Amino acid sequence: MVKRLKLTGLAVALGLVIAAPMARAETLADAMIGAYNTSGLLEQNRAVLRAADEDVAQAVAALRPVIAWSADATRQFGTTRSANTGNLVAPTVSNTVSASLTADLTVYDNGQSKLSIETAKEAVLATRQQLVSVEQQVLLSAVEAYLEVRRTLENVALRENNVRLITQELRAAQERFDVGEVTRTDTSLAEARLAAARSQLAAAQGALTIAREQYLAIVGRLPGALDPLRSLPQLPASVDEAKAIAVRNHPQVKAIQHQVAAAELNILRAEAAMKPTVRLSGRLSVTESFDNERFTRGGSIGLEAGGPIYQGGRLTSLVRQSMANRDSARGQLLQAVDQVTQNVGNAYAQLRIAQASLESTERQVRAATVAFRGVREEAALGARTTLDVLNAEQELLNARSARISAQVDEGIAAYRVLSTIGRLTATDLRLNVQQYDPVNYYNLVKDAPIQKSKQGQQLDRVLKSLGKN
Repeated sequence: MVKRLKLTGLAVALGLVIAAPMARAETLADAMIGAYNTSGLLEQNRAVLRAADEDVAQAVAALRPVIAWSADATRQFGTTRSANTGNLVAPTVSNTVSASLTADLTVYDNGQSKLSIETAKEAVLATRQQLVSVEQQVLLSAVEAYLEVRRTLENVALRENNVRLITQELRAAQERFDVGEVTRTDTSLAEARLAAARSQLAAAQGALTIAREQYLAIVGRLPGALDPLRSLPQLPASVDEAKAIAVRNHPQVKAIQHQVAAAELNILRAEAAMKPTVRLSGRLSVTESFDNERFTRGGSIGLEAGGPIYQGGRLTSLVRQSMANRDSARGQLLQAVDQVTQNVGNAYAQLRIAQASLESTERQVRAATVAFRGVREEAALGARTTLDVLNAEQELLNARSARISAQVDEGIAAYRVLSTIGRLTATDLRLNVQQYDPVNYYNLVKDAPIQKSKQGQQLDRVLKSLGKN
């Protein structure tokens, strides 16, 4: 009777490993929101994008007049001897102040400045896509961290329950030994299995600590109770459809497309640099003497044209170099398309492997449960030993652990598929976050506003809100 009660308790405890109710838990969306809001990597790349925006402003400024001023005060002193001084040595001193205002304007440069603006714009668009790639990387890291914590939490729960079950079995074996039903071998086997279970529990707890620290680094806070993954994201129906979407939408491909466009523009810029330019310049100046009433005031305005004749082959070399860079960018684009499509295929393969593994582990759990119940009943009738019961329990434990890992692997694989087609973004996932608008800052700086202008003051407020001023 004692033996039957102990085995019944073993079965009940096994049934509670997964079914134990959980407290209110945070969701995967919460983890991704936390990562989006606290990621230093995103902040860094947003700053990189703002720096690229400023390249547009600087290119625009090249089309505007360059106005500068200069001023100096000069005291000249010395001695002189001449017929005017009666051949006597006389001191000479003069004090003057002068100021000038200059202005230069490029009137015509064969489109170099406008091409520079267009090149900078393409660079901005490429950098925006690179920011999207970083966003996907951050959100995928959050998914992995969340599900890894889920995996380790479940494994710790399984291992804790395993220790409790084997402890119960050890007590049962000891009681049966006391009444002469089993030998010392049975109790020793249970003791050895308990020591192994405690070792595995310690390893699982260590893995949980590591997973929690990873979660903290990515999400910005330690995890509490985590909600199980209720459903997988909606994915394209076929690999071919996913590859077509990835080629069109993946930020890595789109970024390099803009880099190719910028390289094409750089060829035109290099060719334009071989042609003449026209500049308009003006100058106003005044010089006043402190020693007398003499002064000089005047100004000038002129139109200057010029261009290269011979620079040792440097300019033609720059054209060829720009062409080579364009060809390199095109090759990089082809590689990116190949890599993206390969990543899609790999991600779908990993998803199918995880799904097949999950299906197999489900069958394994069902079979191991039936086997354990059978061994338990046979042991109650004396047809099975303590070792048989322990082995059956271990098989069931391993099956449930494998199912947990398969569930986690399936979730991670599904979100990796989403990342490979370029849809793992806060917008696509409809995350409840204040999204960073890359256009807002660009619109403020694209016209190169000066600091005291209305637009410049608005830009100062934006920078202060970002904590950058």
